[in-house]
Amino acid sequence: MNYPQGILVAVGGAEDKGTDLEKGILQRNRLNFFELGILKNIVSLIEDKEPRVEVITTASQIPDEVAQNYIDAFQKLGCTNVGHLRIRNREDVALPDNLARLKACNCIMFSGGNQLRLSSIFGGTQFLDILKYRYQNEHFLIAGTSAGAMAMSNTMIYEGNAAIANLKGEVKITTGLGLIHDAIIDTHFDKRGRFNRLAQGVAAQPGAIGIGLGEDTGIVVTNGHELKAIGSGSVVIIDGRNIEYNNIADIRFGQPISVENIIVHIMSKGDVYNLETRKFVGAEIVYDEED
Repeated sequence: MNYPQGILVAVGGAEDKGTDLEKGILQRNRLNFFELGILKNIVSLIEDKEPRVEVITTASQIPDEVAQNYIDAFQKLGCTNVGHLRIRNREDVALPDNLARLKACNCIMFSGGNQLRLSSIFGGTQFLDILKYRYQNEHFLIAGTSAGAMAMSNTMIYEGNAAIANLKGEVKITTGLGLIHDAIIDTHFDKRGRFNRLAQGVAAQPGAIGIGLGEDTGIVVTNGHELKAIGSGSVVIIDGRNIEYNNIADIRFGQPISVENIIVHIMSKGDVYNLETRKFVGAEIVYDEED
């Protein structure tokens, strides 16, 4: 099997949905990225000494503000060649200049917002074909946060109220960008209580691994299937391979689901999970010396 030569970085951090509150969160989280080294981690994974980074804010309702935040953040880390691919519709995706910039850059960074905008605008386009080709065949880095992370998987949650996510039909699923196969990614996982939401997605498709990313937390994906946790929080893995009883196909919409024998792993910084073998490997523990 030919594994992808590129690298994915999916981050579960708080991102904007276009409200004043989220703007404030975005400003604060920019500092968190530095403190926890997530953006620094992204930059370190790019082989070029003077990398070209393109920020895509298609998912956001405040694209210019979000882009400037990322440009400033990357520049503070010494990455000064950063551009903003301001793609707002399918016409923009096809512009020759945007395609040329995609071919020339070393890293693409998808911002947060509404992941359905990403799938509906990029799906089936030449832009996505080029993105996938470069990821498969080159040392090309694709990073995404919040909606940008959720859209990476082939199965994508685009809607679902966490408070009633145990009820059949309350979790809406569609096709994502297809960069990670046999997986479903959910973000803001701890803060917004999205375990049931991701569990219903896995119950509907037990062959897919659920990946729940906490805020200020992410995964680095190498060879298309090796996941390494980064950041300060937890990555939750939900494996439905050994599900036995599962009533989701037989109950009416709005009824609570029942699922037996879901496997759950909780990862922290440095832990590794293999999507192919479905094996968890904990990071080596370094103990502090006592005074």
